[in-house]
Amino acid sequence: MNAVLGFLRFWYDFIVGDAWEVAVGVVVTLALAWLAVRAGLAREAWPIVPLGVVIALAGSLYWQTRRE
Repeated sequence: MNAVLGFLRFWYDFIVGDAWEVAVGVVVTLALAWLAVRAGLAREAWPIVPLGVVIALAGSLYWQTRRE
């Protein structure tokens, strides 16, 4: 059981790390892109992912600088 918990903790730290906002932003961005593609907007959906990631990173940077 300790090996499983260690494995899960590793992946949590690897994906989320100190900036959980980025992980949530990426998941939300991918979900929005998926919804746009499912709605038949595949050609118009491509900018969602790069813009979402940039917004997530900018938001995380903003919150990290405001905390200190």
